[in-house]
Amino acid sequence: MKVLGLTGGIGMGKSTAAAAFRRARIPVFDADAAVHRMQARGGRAVRAIEAAFPGTVRDGAVDRVALRHAVLGKPDALKRLEGILHPMVQQEECEFVARARRHGKRAAVLDIPLLFETHGERRVDHVIVVSAPRSVQMQRIRARRRMSDADIKAVIARQMPDAEKRRRADTVIRTGLSRHSSLKALNRLIREVLG
Repeated sequence: MKVLGLTGGIGMGKSTAAAAFRRARIPVFDADAAVHRMQARGGRAVRAIEAAFPGTVRDGAVDRVALRHAVLGKPDALKRLEGILHPMVQQEECEFVARARRHGKRAAVLDIPLLFETHGERRVDHVIVVSAPRSVQMQRIRARRRMSDADIKAVIARQMPDAEKRRRADTVIRTGLSRHSSLKALNRLIREVLG
Protein backbone atom coordinates (compact mmCIF):
# COMPACT_ATOMS: atom_id res chain seq x y z
CA MET A 1 0.00 0.00 0.00
CA LYS A 2 1.25 3.46 -0.88
CA VAL A 3 1.01 6.09 1.83
CA LEU A 4 0.70 9.60 0.44
CA GLY A 5 1.38 12.71 2.47
CA LEU A 6 -0.82 15.69 1.57
CA THR A 7 0.27 19.08 2.84
CA GLY A 8 0.28 22.79 2.14
CA GLY A 9 -0.19 26.00 4.06
CA ILE A 10 -3.47 27.26 5.42
CA GLY A 11 -5.86 28.19 2.60
CA MET A 12 -3.86 26.38 -0.09
CA GLY A 13 -6.52 23.82 -1.07
CA LYS A 14 -5.89 20.71 1.02
CA SER A 15 -9.64 20.17 1.59
CA THR A 16 -10.34 20.16 -2.16
CA ALA A 17 -7.47 17.72 -2.73
CA ALA A 18 -8.57 15.45 0.13
CA ALA A 19 -12.11 15.38 -1.27
CA ALA A 20 -10.75 14.26 -4.66
CA PHE A 21 -8.93 11.34 -3.00
CA ARG A 22 -12.06 10.38 -1.06
CA ARG A 23 -14.15 10.41 -4.27
CA ALA A 24 -11.60 7.95 -5.70
CA ARG A 25 -12.25 5.74 -2.63
CA ILE A 26 -8.80 6.38 -1.19
CA PRO A 27 -9.06 6.76 2.59
CA VAL A 28 -7.86 10.10 4.00
CA PHE A 29 -6.63 10.76 7.53
CA ASP A 30 -7.39 14.39 8.40
CA ALA A 31 -4.97 15.54 11.11
CA ASP A 32 -6.90 18.80 11.66
CA ALA A 33 -10.16 16.88 12.20
CA ALA A 34 -8.35 14.61 14.68
CA VAL A 35 -7.16 17.68 16.62
CA HIS A 36 -10.69 19.12 16.61
CA ARG A 37 -12.06 15.85 18.06
CA MET A 38 -9.36 15.82 20.72
CA GLN A 39 -10.23 19.38 21.73
CA ALA A 40 -14.02 18.91 21.68
CA ARG A 41 -16.10 18.19 24.79
CA GLY A 42 -14.80 14.92 26.24
CA GLY A 43 -11.81 14.90 23.87
CA ARG A 44 -8.65 13.21 25.03
CA ALA A 45 -6.53 16.41 24.92
CA VAL A 46 -8.90 18.68 26.88
CA ARG A 47 -7.53 17.98 30.38
CA ALA A 48 -3.88 18.25 29.33
CA ILE A 49 -4.51 21.53 27.49
CA GLU A 50 -6.38 23.03 30.47
CA ALA A 51 -3.50 22.01 32.75
CA ALA A 52 -0.90 23.57 30.44
CA PHE A 53 -2.97 26.64 29.47
CA PRO A 54 -5.40 27.51 32.30
CA GLY A 55 -8.52 29.32 31.15
CA THR A 56 -8.55 27.89 27.61
CA VAL A 57 -11.31 25.35 28.30
CA ARG A 58 -14.98 26.34 28.45
CA ASP A 59 -17.89 23.95 29.06
CA GLY A 60 -15.65 20.90 28.77
CA ALA A 61 -14.15 21.83 25.37
CA VAL A 62 -11.09 23.79 24.33
CA ASP A 63 -11.88 27.37 23.36
CA ARG A 64 -9.84 27.47 20.16
CA VAL A 65 -9.73 31.28 20.01
CA ALA A 66 -8.45 31.49 23.61
CA LEU A 67 -5.90 28.75 22.89
CA ARG A 68 -4.73 30.50 19.70
CA HIS A 69 -4.14 33.69 21.69
CA ALA A 70 -2.30 31.70 24.37
CA VAL A 71 0.24 30.29 21.87
CA LEU A 72 0.50 32.62 18.84
CA GLY A 73 3.84 34.39 18.80
CA LYS A 74 5.01 32.40 21.86
CA PRO A 75 7.39 29.65 20.69
CA ASP A 76 7.69 27.97 24.12
CA ALA A 77 3.90 27.83 24.56
CA LEU A 78 3.47 26.48 21.04
CA LYS A 79 6.07 23.75 21.70
CA ARG A 80 4.20 22.79 24.87
CA LEU A 81 0.92 22.52 22.92
CA GLU A 82 2.57 20.49 20.15
CA GLY A 83 4.06 18.19 22.81
CA ILE A 84 0.51 17.42 23.92
CA LEU A 85 -1.16 17.09 20.52
CA HIS A 86 1.42 15.61 18.14
CA PRO A 87 1.86 12.24 19.91
CA MET A 88 -1.94 11.82 20.10
CA VAL A 89 -2.36 12.65 16.40
CA GLN A 90 0.46 10.30 15.39
CA GLN A 91 -1.14 7.45 17.36
CA GLU A 92 -4.45 7.96 15.50
CA GLU A 93 -2.53 8.20 12.21
CA CYS A 94 -0.81 4.83 12.86
CA GLU A 95 -4.17 3.22 13.66
CA PHE A 96 -5.64 4.69 10.43
CA VAL A 97 -2.78 3.31 8.26
CA ALA A 98 -3.04 -0.13 9.91
CA ARG A 99 -6.82 -0.17 9.27
CA ALA A 100 -6.32 0.79 5.59
CA ARG A 101 -3.77 -2.02 5.20
CA ARG A 102 -6.10 -4.56 6.85
CA HIS A 103 -8.86 -3.55 4.42
CA GLY A 104 -6.56 -4.14 1.44
CA LYS A 105 -6.46 -0.50 0.25
CA ARG A 106 -3.94 0.25 -2.50
CA ALA A 107 -3.29 3.74 -1.14
CA ALA A 108 -4.04 5.95 1.85
CA VAL A 109 -3.59 9.69 2.31
CA LEU A 110 -2.32 11.49 5.40
CA ASP A 111 -3.64 15.08 5.22
CA ILE A 112 -1.22 16.83 7.59
CA PRO A 113 -0.80 20.64 7.43
CA LEU A 114 2.51 20.47 9.33
CA LEU A 115 3.84 17.38 7.54
CA PHE A 116 7.39 18.68 7.08
CA GLU A 117 7.45 20.55 10.38
CA THR A 118 6.69 17.28 12.25
CA HIS A 119 9.01 15.19 10.00
CA GLY A 120 5.98 13.33 8.67
CA GLU A 121 7.60 12.98 5.25
CA ARG A 122 9.58 10.10 6.78
CA ARG A 123 6.33 8.16 7.29
CA VAL A 124 5.04 8.44 3.71
CA ASP A 125 6.02 7.13 0.27
CA HIS A 126 5.12 10.26 -1.72
CA VAL A 127 4.59 13.91 -0.68
CA ILE A 128 1.95 16.05 -2.40
CA VAL A 129 2.02 19.80 -1.79
CA VAL A 130 -0.92 22.02 -2.73
CA SER A 131 0.10 25.58 -3.50
CA ALA A 132 -1.49 28.88 -4.52
CA PRO A 133 -0.27 32.48 -4.77
CA ARG A 134 -0.28 34.43 -1.47
CA SER A 135 -3.13 36.71 -2.63
CA VAL A 136 -5.37 33.69 -3.34
CA GLN A 137 -4.37 32.12 -0.03
CA MET A 138 -5.25 35.26 1.96
CA GLN A 139 -8.58 35.62 0.13
CA ARG A 140 -9.53 32.00 0.89
CA ILE A 141 -8.65 32.31 4.59
CA ARG A 142 -10.60 35.56 5.00
CA ALA A 143 -13.65 34.00 3.34
CA ARG A 144 -13.53 30.89 5.53
CA ARG A 145 -12.37 31.96 8.96
CA ARG A 146 -13.00 34.74 11.41
CA MET A 147 -9.37 35.77 11.75
CA SER A 148 -7.74 39.17 11.57
CA ASP A 149 -5.09 39.75 8.91
CA ALA A 150 -2.52 39.89 11.75
CA ASP A 151 -3.63 36.44 13.00
CA ILE A 152 -3.58 35.04 9.45
CA LYS A 153 -0.05 36.34 8.89
CA ALA A 154 1.07 34.90 12.26
CA VAL A 155 -0.28 31.45 11.30
CA ILE A 156 1.38 31.63 7.86
CA ALA A 157 4.68 32.78 9.44
CA ARG A 158 4.62 29.76 11.76
CA GLN A 159 4.37 27.36 8.81
CA MET A 160 7.22 26.37 6.56
CA PRO A 161 7.37 28.76 3.57
CA ASP A 162 5.39 27.61 0.54
CA ALA A 163 8.49 27.75 -1.70
CA GLU A 164 10.32 25.36 0.64
CA LYS A 165 7.38 22.95 0.73
CA ARG A 166 7.20 22.96 -3.08
CA ARG A 167 10.95 22.31 -3.25
CA ARG A 168 10.65 19.27 -0.95
CA ALA A 169 7.53 17.82 -2.60
CA ASP A 170 7.38 14.82 -4.91
CA THR A 171 4.33 16.38 -6.60
CA VAL A 172 3.05 19.97 -6.52
CA ILE A 173 -0.60 20.64 -7.29
CA ARG A 174 -1.20 24.29 -8.22
CA THR A 175 -4.58 25.34 -6.84
CA GLY A 176 -4.52 29.03 -7.68
CA LEU A 177 -5.63 28.79 -11.30
CA SER A 178 -9.07 27.14 -11.29
CA ARG A 179 -10.83 24.34 -9.50
CA HIS A 180 -11.07 22.45 -12.83
CA SER A 181 -7.31 22.71 -13.39
CA SER A 182 -6.55 21.52 -9.83
CA LEU A 183 -8.94 18.56 -10.07
CA LYS A 184 -7.54 17.55 -13.46
CA ALA A 185 -4.01 17.41 -11.98
CA LEU A 186 -5.25 15.53 -8.91
CA ASN A 187 -7.16 12.97 -10.98
CA ARG A 188 -4.07 12.36 -13.11
CA LEU A 189 -2.04 11.76 -9.93
CA ILE A 190 -4.73 9.41 -8.54
CA ARG A 191 -4.66 7.33 -11.75
CA GLU A 192 -0.85 7.06 -11.46
CA VAL A 193 -1.05 6.03 -7.81
CA LEU A 194 -3.72 3.40 -8.40
CA GLY A 195 -2.36 2.29 -11.79
